[in-house]
Amino acid sequence: MIAIVTDVHYRMSLALIRDLGQAGVEVLTCERESCRTSRVSPALGAMSRYTARHVWLPEEGYLDALWELCREVGEEKGRKPALLPVGATTLGALAADRERFRQVCGLFIPTTEQLDLFNSKERVAALAASLDIPVPASYAREPGEDVDAFARRLPLPAVVKPVCGEKLGLGAAERYAVARTAEEAAEAFRRFLALAGTDPVVQEHLPGAGLGCSVLARNGEILSAICHRRLREYPVAGGPSSCCRVEERPDLADMARAMVRAAGYNGLAMFEFKEDSRGKPRLLEVNPRIWGTFPLTRVSRCGMSRLWCALSWNAGNPEDLVLLPRPREPQRGKMIFAASDLMAAAGYAKRGQPGRALGAAADLVNPFVRDGLFEWGDMAPALAYFRSLVSRGGRT
Repeated sequence: MIAIVTDVHYRMSLALIRDLGQAGVEVLTCERESCRTSRVSPALGAMSRYTARHVWLPEEGYLDALWELCREVGEEKGRKPALLPVGATTLGALAADRERFRQVCGLFIPTTEQLDLFNSKERVAALAASLDIPVPASYAREPGEDVDAFARRLPLPAVVKPVCGEKLGLGAAERYAVARTAEEAAEAFRRFLALAGTDPVVQEHLPGAGLGCSVLARNGEILSAICHRRLREYPVAGGPSSCCRVEERPDLADMARAMVRAAGYNGLAMFEFKEDSRGKPRLLEVNPRIWGTFPLTRVSRCGMSRLWCALSWNAGNPEDLVLLPRPREPQRGKMIFAASDLMAAAGYAKRGQPGRALGAAADLVNPFVRDGLFEWGDMAPALAYFRSLVSRGGRT
């Protein structure tokens, strides 16, 4: 098999590239020209020893250049490559242009309708409620209600977030705000309203741990799933995972299965949950794409990358089908992003949580805890990432 992986400046692309390369797949990577000289967002996947060839694509006419790359590779190899989009922007563009791309590659991705459904926090909450899946309480402005008046009647703390922060180009830690005062709630509401042009989502704040159930589905049926618990995050006030571990959670898997079945979903998705004050999980949102903790699929050896590639290949090459690998039960394991977790340790120490800070220090030297980015056998991408951290002042 041959696969083309896009958007390889994202660190989660490395797990996909490494899994496929070790499985004998010929991996080509591609990235936009703007990353060629970027010290802030270098094309990490291009530096992996498992990448057979890397191609730079122009900013203007990016989608047409990607189509041409697929065509050229298909002509050279005599088979259509499996096209594996990592970034949400590329994924959305391919979903909208899937008929044209099916001429030159194999795609196994959600439809535009499925992306629109799962990218909308409001529609996700409505679908979950119809399936008796618990969600956080939501609050909305009355017609004509002033923002400050609305903020004053909110139960606090509250979470304020746009309907789809990723479409606004926001980083993971920028896609929501935890408001502890009416003034903070009003400020966050106005900020997201100005960015999106529509009222943001306002929900109750849940104090418990973050959980996730990540799946690969076909025609509404889950083929592979892995659940995890978030142990630490950076920024510590609310940000992406810096440490997480695999957990067996059939309750989360059942809720994800119901959502997937209702949507008739195809492709990858991560269902994000958070525990309430009683420790009961509630569904927050869905990421219908490769997610930030995707490297945990590699740590757990569940084989999700290889299965996604095979499904994509078969979609483009019905005359040369490969046997789908059998999904494996995820192995228990813990994963860190070392740079983020070190900064999380400092953050927890400042907040008077020395136990969590010491836990991060212990995991850093624990040989049984895997790093989601650094691997001794493929060090170049991680070293480039660490250099990029220096360029952007330590912001992960």
